[in-house]
Amino acid sequence: MQAYELHPEEGFAALTLVDRQAPKTLEPHQVRVRVRAVSLNYRDLVVAKNSQTRAKKIVPVSDGAGEVIETGSAVTRVKVGDRVVAGFFPTWIDGPFAEVHHGSALGGSLDGMLAREVVLGEAAWVKIPEYLSFEEASTLPCAGVTAWNALFHAASVKSGDTVLVQGTGGVSIFALQLARAAGARVVATSSSADKRARLESLGAFATIDYRETPAWGEAARAATGGRGVDVAVEVGGAGTFDQSVKALRFGGTVSLLGILAGTQGPIDTYAILHKDVHVRGLYVGSIAMFEELLRALDASRIRPIVDRVFSFAEARGAYEHLASGKHFGKVVIRVD
Repeated sequence: MQAYELHPEEGFAALTLVDRQAPKTLEPHQVRVRVRAVSLNYRDLVVAKNSQTRAKKIVPVSDGAGEVIETGSAVTRVKVGDRVVAGFFPTWIDGPFAEVHHGSALGGSLDGMLAREVVLGEAAWVKIPEYLSFEEASTLPCAGVTAWNALFHAASVKSGDTVLVQGTGGVSIFALQLARAAGARVVATSSSADKRARLESLGAFATIDYRETPAWGEAARAATGGRGVDVAVEVGGAGTFDQSVKALRFGGTVSLLGILAGTQGPIDTYAILHKDVHVRGLYVGSIAMFEELLRALDASRIRPIVDRVFSFAEARGAYEHLASGKHFGKVVIRVD
């Protein structure tokens, strides 16, 4: 069974195609899936670049979709032939996040999805809505679920609210699409004129060039008539956090989920307490949240934005494309 492993090499040279022995027999509640597509997240770049410090070689990538080809004797959740996608945390079924789940993250703590076959417990798999392709479904486990959590669990976005999103990565695009489907308005940031035009075509009512307007938090608040946004989907981290707070209304929420602009730095804590800001850190979401997202997608017929699809042999090229920052939406690898 072919799979990619991360070997102790520099950069994306760590991605190494190998032959692995697939499990010959399944335990009663396990499911074997023929992977058809995987998608990349910023986290996958970080994991690959840190491969020289890892204690063992792992199969990378958290997000993947495929078809069930074998089930254990006690499996009732899925059947052979079902089109399925795996949850980011296979053990986080429902309820609040717990420390124990950190050790079950696919493509980090455990072997991930960049392989021709994957075996996981049946609770990890959810069925794909019929209108989505494998490539589209593969974009959902991390970015889609994170956006859902940020809007509807960490916050309570409703019709008439205003949401701030940053850039054109997977989480931000999903947050825009989901917020618009819920009847909310969206303010978006991007330094690219072409990308801002695409954000507007997806429904953003205001876009801001954060390079031309370093005080983009105030500009976002001005776009709402001075009230401020209800929710800021914070993918940057320390480097953008204060601007998100400036964009918020009094009593608004920062859904903190990314570190693109750093993990540490000065934060204006007075602004947080002065505006009664709610800060919610979140790490993807549970299988139950994933199922909620899939029902919402099935009802709204939202289509994930796929920037580019690479072949299985072009995995390194997919990583390099994501790292370039030129993408709009998700980067996918088809496991052909």
